[in-house]
Amino acid sequence: MNARRRGNRAAVQAACVAITLFMGVPLYLITLAALSSRDSLNRFPLPLLPTDPSTETMSTFLRSTGVTGGFINSVTVGLGTVVLALLVGVPAGYAVARYAFRGRDTYQLFLLLIRALPIVVLSVPLARIFLDVGMYDTTYAVMLIHTALALPTTVLITAAIFVGVSREQEEAAMIFGASAPQAFLRVVAPQALPGIAAAAMFAFMLSWNEVLGATVLTLNQRTLPAQVLTTLSDSPLAYRFAGGLALVLPAVVFIAVMRRYLLNMWGTTLR
Repeated sequence: MNARRRGNRAAVQAACVAITLFMGVPLYLITLAALSSRDSLNRFPLPLLPTDPSTETMSTFLRSTGVTGGFINSVTVGLGTVVLALLVGVPAGYAVARYAFRGRDTYQLFLLLIRALPIVVLSVPLARIFLDVGMYDTTYAVMLIHTALALPTTVLITAAIFVGVSREQEEAAMIFGASAPQAFLRVVAPQALPGIAAAAMFAFMLSWNEVLGATVLTLNQRTLPAQVLTTLSDSPLAYRFAGGLALVLPAVVFIAVMRRYLLNMWGTTLR
């Protein structure tokens, strides 16, 4: 029994190492290429250790036209998407978890079907609507479509978290004089905070990485991924690596900041 337990533990650890390498090696290679000189990128075989570090390519990329504005637009749209998705998705997830109403299962299935729609199905009709109302080529338009894409995930994640919060604790708070909103804010929300943080992380990542909708809905107010897609398609390889690092690094920083608030599905606090 002990040998089998040790074997299972070793298998889990090996799987964790494999997943870490699968996720970390591409990040390392992109960072290495973006912070290397152009001559080192043309060598064969390519060195796996930094032998000729240089910030020339990265600094040139950051000074390129539209990069700074695209970064500001991406941060604005990402944070706005998180706020809107939580404002709408958290109450919806609470309602799905707490109240039994007709069509609840159908509603959750409908949420998944909305998420399965191709982005072009939403972006092209919305582009026409935004043209008519004067919102085309604005960050607000991109924010709205990203919120629409993030809402299904936000509702389902928060609903799953609220199911795990004891209803008796909420009822006890109301017995002692708390109103329903006060019971939610003081009892339910603190316990569901890790799940809400996870939903916020997914919403930000979705907004940060989304390209097609931002490209269709904007011309001069594009997010950083849309800007990189349109300007670096014919650029040298070194600038593509620099653009990749510029896209990945803010998302990694956001995850690192939100990590302390996350709780995995088995209730283990991440530290």
